[in-house]
Amino acid sequence: MAGPRVSLRTARRVAVAAVVLAVLAVALPVAYKWWARCADGVVKKGSSGECVGVTDGSYSFDGEFDDVMRMIKAENEFVAKESERGAPYVSIAYMTTLTPGETDSNPVESVKHELQGAYLAQRRANRWDLSGKPLVRLLVANVGSGSRYWEHTVGELIGRKSGERLVAVTGLGPSTQRNQQAVQRLSREGVATVAGTMTATNIREMEGFVRVAPTNANEAWAAARYLRKRESGRRVMVVEDKARENLYASTLSGDFTREFTEGGRRPELVVETKVFDSSLSDAWETQLSQISGQMCDYKHDVIYFAGRGRHLTRFLNSLANRSRCQDRKFTVMTGDDTTNLTSDEMEQAARNGIRVLYTGLAHPDMWKKGSRGVSPATIWYFREGGEGEGSPVAGEASKDAEKRPKRLAELFPGDSRDDGQAMMAHDAVLTAVHGARMAARSGIPVNGETVGGMFQVMDGDRVPGASGFLAFEEDGNPKEKAIPVLRLEQRAEGGPGQGPEGRESAEPFLVEVVCVPQREGTRRKPPEECVTPGEDRAGR
Repeated sequence: MAGPRVSLRTARRVAVAAVVLAVLAVALPVAYKWWARCADGVVKKGSSGECVGVTDGSYSFDGEFDDVMRMIKAENEFVAKESERGAPYVSIAYMTTLTPGETDSNPVESVKHELQGAYLAQRRANRWDLSGKPLVRLLVANVGSGSRYWEHTVGELIGRKSGERLVAVTGLGPSTQRNQQAVQRLSREGVATVAGTMTATNIREMEGFVRVAPTNANEAWAAARYLRKRESGRRVMVVEDKARENLYASTLSGDFTREFTEGGRRPELVVETKVFDSSLSDAWETQLSQISGQMCDYKHDVIYFAGRGRHLTRFLNSLANRSRCQDRKFTVMTGDDTTNLTSDEMEQAARNGIRVLYTGLAHPDMWKKGSRGVSPATIWYFREGGEGEGSPVAGEASKDAEKRPKRLAELFPGDSRDDGQAMMAHDAVLTAVHGARMAARSGIPVNGETVGGMFQVMDGDRVPGASGFLAFEEDGNPKEKAIPVLRLEQRAEGGPGQGPEGRESAEPFLVEVVCVPQREGTRRKPPEECVTPGEDRAGR
């Protein structure tokens, strides 16, 4: 029996539909891929279309980064041309959150300073006073707000190990669980890692991992030493962020309590620990307001704040606006995340009448002239002024403008360097460069594993970092770090008088440098030289 007859018109419709479906099957993925692409190596993620991934400087992520990204791209193009002539090179990535949101501790201003420091290290290594081989190609990697897309970005980086000679990832962002997981994945894949501002004490002992920042244990020791000396006999209240993700706060609180109570032998020195939870978006501000209101019920005026900078400003505002005990003068000591505050947040924190001290990661004024703790050539880049003592071009300057070193103030005029972020990023990238060149001089293949191996043998060939000469313990922590103790100070922008339109600004003022000695068992061995500023500024 014959089947049903199909009209010619129906057959044509079916054929057209089949062609349309075939075209859509090809076109839709291509269109989606085009829509999801921000630039080469950078894609959109999430409902907000956040751009994450890896760039050679071709993509900026934020308009604030345009200038430094152009410089990075230009330097990478120089490396590409030299490699065509046979010059060896390696790729080193600087990875952090480049699209920070409201909950991130590192704002755009801070990230910009990090990128500036990373570029400075690349330029010094390729064409200025530290020029050598292999040359350095610098990649910039964004893990997204809250590092939520770290797996994608780390996967992109691992895929560049062979084709683009990626040997190390630096920066790595603040001390969070996601960033720790990113470092662990890179370590398992044989990529060397150098943390710039990651201070949580429990992030350690990973293959090929080192940090250029002091640990929270180091910062706690420095803060406790300072307070015992300056606030002798006074007891302290600790305020701690209990958010599970915030490794920085949890380790900082425990480390400070242990150091200030002298290993628990004098527990009475810490009156109490008050807690808030920054992961509770609807409650943490109320919790801090309640804690600040309770300060009047205690006789103790010194508070140690173990939390992020953005939470510190809320706590200070609440404490400044207390309805009781307004005649009390409180001192708040905290950790290095204060350096991530924006200029406006710094000003807000400084003008509330509360004395704010914090342990920083680095500061351009922390080294006195003639100090043996830092390379004069390195610190020259971070100070104001023209060529002078310690300049890499002292004497007859190079006639080649491309080879003439420039200070950060000349490269990026108008940008502050007091937060130390540029210094730490510079030191992280320079450490990776140092490891790559040590491996090259040893005649072994230069890859992530050999570069990471070099980190453990730098005692006799230390990295000339801006935060001091760098060498590392077996667990990846830096040896004998010098830690600046800083105070927020309000001053007029125009100098002693009122600034423009009567505006005042706030800036960190160096009061002391504390040198953290090495541990020998349960004791600390004093360093051979404790490098401090030329004068005691604490009483100013």
